[in-house]
Amino acid sequence: MNAARPAPPSRRDSTMRNPEIQEMFERLRELNPHPTTELEYTTPFELLIAVLLSAQATDVGVNKATRKLYPVANTPRDILHLGEEGLKRYIATIGLFNAKAKNVIATCRILLEQYGGEVPHDRAALEALPGVGRKTANVVLNTAFGEPTMAVDTHIFRVANRTGLAPGKDVRAVEDKLVKVIPAEFLNDAHHWLILHGRYVCKARKPDCPGCVIHDLCRYRDKTAAPAERPPASKR
Repeated sequence: MNAARPAPPSRRDSTMRNPEIQEMFERLRELNPHPTTELEYTTPFELLIAVLLSAQATDVGVNKATRKLYPVANTPRDILHLGEEGLKRYIATIGLFNAKAKNVIATCRILLEQYGGEVPHDRAALEALPGVGRKTANVVLNTAFGEPTMAVDTHIFRVANRTGLAPGKDVRAVEDKLVKVIPAEFLNDAHHWLILHGRYVCKARKPDCPGCVIHDLCRYRDKTAAPAERPPASKR
């Protein structure tokens, strides 16, 4: 971590400066040197399916389902053998499971027919798979293949705007800014640091500003205060 910290931001400066961004990610790295997704997987294919299932669902819920599914079927061919109805029995606890089962089966068929059962290491090919959009492709490219991509979800969107790291009105604007302003040495892990920060610290309704390691760098105006200490009970 830098010995000399950046000067505190002025009230009018709503966007983080480069030295502050450097400091921010040095602190996040010190707190968590090896961040990763909370989705459980062992292969790029398992990650792809987990991310497909995670739309409008929690990682915890997806992991509960895949812990039962993957020991039985964790390749495109095995999942095709289950069939759509068979797959639904494993993922029925996840929201939108009917549509997701249909997309997973269609994706498995394409992977077998066009890619020899492997997950393509290519954005256009990934986004052509049923149910795979830019965010899912970014997660796979970053987490499975080590590409410096930025999958902006609701947590990262909130952190980028609140902190002044990369303010933007829509997901793509925030993504483009993040890739531009985050120093190259942090870019591969930045997605994980930001999503974990948004999930556990910079929460939507009640951010933990007193416990935040970038509290002094953040531009958020409505920071929460530490709870007041209760006075010691008087002795009778």
